[in-house]
Amino acid sequence: MLKGFRDFILRGNVVDLAVGVVMGVAFGAVVNSVVKNLVTPLIALMGGVPDFSEIRTGPILWGNILNDVLSFLMTAAVVYFVIVVPMNRLLAHLQSAQPPQPTTRPCPECLSEIPLAARRCAYCTTQVPAVTS
Repeated sequence: MLKGFRDFILRGNVVDLAVGVVMGVAFGAVVNSVVKNLVTPLIALMGGVPDFSEIRTGPILWGNILNDVLSFLMTAAVVYFVIVVPMNRLLAHLQSAQPPQPTTRPCPECLSEIPLAARRCAYCTTQVPAVTS
């Protein structure tokens, strides 16, 4: 029973998931700090009111709901524009830098495209030398 538990804990994906959760919590604190200490004061400068918690009708605290929705939207915007967009650009740049590997080659006789592994052209039936990898 303990051997199975040990095998479960020491599997790579469990450890990777644990590291991901810890890093996610730490990153969440950074994003929340950016929203709370940078974005919200900028909105306060433009709009005049950074906190809507005083808005209420009876026992329903509409201002707190509005604060939470705005905090979520600002957090999502910060994550998207600061993390997702630059990462997508970086990955696109890295992928475009690597040329794709060819899957075909020209036939020496008729110049039609044939697969790399072909030993005979499908169009003119000329024998072609094998490609060494």
